[in-house]
Order: sequence, then C-alpha cells, then structure tokens
Amino acid sequence: MRLVGLTGGIGSGKSTVTQMFRALGAEVIDADELAREVVRPGQPALAEIARRFPGAVDPGGRLDRAALGARIFADPEERAALNAIVHPRIQAEVRRRTEALARAGTEVVLYDAALLIENGLERSLDGVIVVWVPPETQRQRLMARDGLDRAGAEERIRAQMPLDEKRALATWVVDNTGGRDETLRQVEAIWRTLRGGAG
Repeated sequence: MRLVGLTGGIGSGKSTVTQMFRALGAEVIDADELAREVVRPGQPALAEIARRFPGAVDPGGRLDRAALGARIFADPEERAALNAIVHPRIQAEVRRRTEALARAGTEVVLYDAALLIENGLERSLDGVIVVWVPPETQRQRLMARDGLDRAGAEERIRAQMPLDEKRALATWVVDNTGGRDETLRQVEAIWRTLRGGAG
C-alpha cells in the first residue's frame, strides 16, 4: 500500500482537490478531522490540554477553541506545547487507520494535512501532492472568501510556509490556477499514476 501526502496552502483550493480525489474513489485520511477527534470530551488529550492551558476547556467539558486560539496564535512556545500534546495522538490514529486500510486491501491512501511539510511528515510518505496557486491568487481568493483586506490576507499567507517552497518538495503538483475542469484533469492523471503504481 502507498501512503501519499496531500497538502497546499490557505486559499489554494486543497479542499476542492481532496473532494475530487474522493469522488474518484480515493481513501482519504483527513488530519483536521483527526485533530477534532483527539480533543473530544473524554479523550486523554483534552484532559492534558485542560491542565496545560487553564480556561481552554469550557464548563461543559468541551474545548474552547477561541480561548485556546487566543493563547497560541501569537506565542510559538504555547503553540509548540499544544502540538506536543495533539500531534503524537494524531499520528497514532493515522497509523491505526492506515494499517486497517492496508488489511482491507486498499492500494493507495491519501493523507490530507495542511502542515504536512512543516511538520516533516513528507519524509515518511510514498510521495506528496501539492495543490499550488501563485501568491496573488491566494490573496485574491482569501480576500473574496473571508472578507479580508489585502493586509489581513497577507498576514494569513505569511503565517504558512510559502507554496513555492512546498512545490519544490512535491512529487506531483496540482496547479489550481485555472478552471475546475483543468484541475480535475490533473487530479485524474495523478490518480491514474497512483493506481498504476508508477512514480
């Protein structure tokens, strides 16, 4: 079985590309989905977060994402502390799901993660797909989607690794600058390659 990373950047259209792969029959493990699961009430990670970040869990026993976000957004040490709690549990769940899919005979699994390369996970995978657009396209899409001004869009883009740097580490690139049909053609070609076992 091949485990292939799928990543991009804010405003690149990664979610759209993920949906296209799913529609073609790809099994996708979604890092964001796992991140939500490991901090559900009753999970060990949530108890650890409550101890490390007082006030981050509401009286009902659920994660207060706004309160936690306010603490970690501008503080790299706090963000690293949160990642140390959450990331090992996410990776354990990825391994569990990957092994289950392998036992079921799945040939290719896509691991969809925004911070795949930032966290060095690409080194343990059988290839990486990067969804790419030029910086100006990122800016325009973010401004339109989130109602941001140019400075606000720039701030969010700068908070991530530049897409050109991710592209340089990609095995396959989906250039999502054009229309949906052009993007789908690229996704279909990559999926044929993955299913065929060729690099």
